[in-house]
Parts: sequence; structure tokens; C-alpha cells
Amino acid sequence: MLNSPLQAPLQGASGPIGVFDSGIGGLSILKALRQRLPQEDFVYISDRGHAPYGERSDAFVRDRSRVLTEALVGFGAKAVVVACNTATAAAIHELRQHWPQLPVIGVEPALKPAALQTRTGRIAVVATRGTLNSPKFQQLLGQQAPGLDIRCQPCDGLADAIENLDDSRIAQYCRQYLAQTGPWTEDTSAPDTLVLGCTHYPLVMHHWLSELPPHVTVLDTGAPVAEQTHRRLLQNGQLRPPDRHEQAAPSGRVSWFTTGEVEHLARAIQQWMPEASGPCQALPKR
Repeated sequence: MLNSPLQAPLQGASGPIGVFDSGIGGLSILKALRQRLPQEDFVYISDRGHAPYGERSDAFVRDRSRVLTEALVGFGAKAVVVACNTATAAAIHELRQHWPQLPVIGVEPALKPAALQTRTGRIAVVATRGTLNSPKFQQLLGQQAPGLDIRCQPCDGLADAIENLDDSRIAQYCRQYLAQTGPWTEDTSAPDTLVLGCTHYPLVMHHWLSELPPHVTVLDTGAPVAEQTHRRLLQNGQLRPPDRHEQAAPSGRVSWFTTGEVEHLARAIQQWMPEASGPCQALPKR
């Protein structure tokens, strides 16, 4: 628990947008952010040295979220995106209270879009146990229409398998957890919408799609988070002016940091965001 507000001056348009996650899952959010805000610079922190968050206590996750936000503020971040469902659920309110001038944008499982999307009224949510057990998620769940059948499946081990780039374990876990939420048939008693409630999970979208019939809709939170970040910066007058000459690819730079192994983050970037690759730097594991 933080004891007093930590003042971060409102930054101008030239500052970067800070993004943090327990590891590499936030790359799925960063990809969406760069598509929506191609002219912006970003600072990304992977807290792999303290992962996984989904199996940690709320107090631990709040402490790490504070430390990482402090680091991003130190890098001059004009906004911070908490690119982790578990950290959002555990820490977002405290971060906003103690950095009141700093736009802090979180993520949450896409239950509201799923409720609008489903035709059968049956939805499956796959997420970490920490996210599903959090008061924030339980509140979100309680806000949905009572007639919806929402099946929540904790996916122990999956985020860790993605962190370790272990394709065979990833395939095994996706198959196992989908079987536990199914059957995924075209019958009206079956779910027709899958919500990916962890930012790691969209990185292996091909595994989910290979196990699901084509009529199932798969939702993640990247695009809505990017849109909300754009909206907040626009309201604050902090959007960087677009390039005068349109470019096919984002022109903003990404600075990469990790509390884990630099080589691991570099491999993940090469696999999922090679267009934004650059030097990775180590942060103290404190």
C-alpha cells in the first residue's frame, strides 16, 4: 500500500508512452498501441524477473506495479498502460490514486463486447487464476446480464509456457483448457465466443484458432486499450502530431527493458514484433 500521492508532472506530447507487463504478454497490447498510435514512442518493461503475476499475491503484484510505474515515470512517460490483466485487477486503483495527473490505462477481459457478440448467450473466458479470482473481475462478471452463461476457466501454466516459448506445452494447454470449457459445437447450448483474459494469450492466437470451429468468435483487449489510450492523450492534448508524410509502418521507436534475461526479451521481440526490434536493457531486479 502506498502512503502518499506521488506527483508526476503532466508531460507534453513529446514524451513516450510507458507499458509494463509481468513478461512478454504485453507485446500483444503494444502491437495494438503502435497500430493506433504509429507516431508515438514507447518504453516497454518486462518484469520477467518477478513473473508470473497470475500466481502471486495481490500485495506482491501491487508492489511490483508501483515499482514499474515509478521507473516509467522516471523515463518521462506521459501515460502508463498496465498491459496485464492481473496487475490491472490488483493495482490500477492505487496507481491512479497516487499518480493523479498521470493517465493510467488498464486492461480487462472483454466480457462487455462478448455479451454484445454472442448469439447463443454462452461465453467462455480463459485467464489466469489471479485474474478470475480478483474482486475487479468478479465485479465485472456481476455486471453482465443474468441470462448469460459465462464459463470461467483458469489456465494454470499457460502464461508460463508462452513466456518460455514452449510451443508443445502451449498447444497442450490450449487444447486442454478449451476441452474443459466446451464442447465447441454449433449447438445453441454451446459457447460461441471465447474471451482471452490474459495479454499473453493473443500471442498464440493460431493455437486457439486451430482448436476451434470457424463460427466461434475470439476476443482480446488490444484494440480497445489502444483506443482508450488515444482518447486519454487526445483529451490531455498529449498526442504527438502525426508525420507529415504518411508511412506504411509506425515511425515511433520502442525502448526495451527487462528485469529478467535480456536475451529472452530479444527472442520474444524477434518472434512477435521484429519490426520494432532494438537493444534490450536490463533493469535491477529489486
